[in-house]
Amino acid sequence: MTSDQARASIGERFSGAQVEGTSPIVATVQPEQWVALAQFVKETLGCRFFSYSTAVDWKEGLEVVARVDNVDDRIGVLMKTRLAPGVSSCPSLVPVYRGANWMERECYDMFGIRFEGHPDLRRILLSDDWEGHPLLKSYAVDTPHPPYR
Repeated sequence: MTSDQARASIGERFSGAQVEGTSPIVATVQPEQWVALAQFVKETLGCRFFSYSTAVDWKEGLEVVARVDNVDDRIGVLMKTRLAPGVSSCPSLVPVYRGANWMERECYDMFGIRFEGHPDLRRILLSDDWEGHPLLKSYAVDTPHPPYR
């Protein structure tokens, strides 16, 4: 399968999705389609390598981003979903990609995104008593915190 064929198949399967680019293919779907997109690219396009997952805090709301690859056919897919303003939950990709586990925990820790269905959603970088999520634009840079040991 070529990258153009992969892009076309994502567009056919997920109506309403924004699909652009070829290397990587950038596919933006609604949060309800997030897990279905991950299953589709893994099973149909052969993207079995989970590269990374992160988030971005835009003025309009949070965006969750994940990169997966089919290393044999050289197909990369950058999956995106935009959360509505004030919404901070997204379905977890851990049931599809085990490698998403710690990266989703990091997004929870830094951005406060609750990944529904995650097997062990708790802080991974900051202490349990840390207040807030430091990578949110609403987090004050002068927030007092205990010294790092």
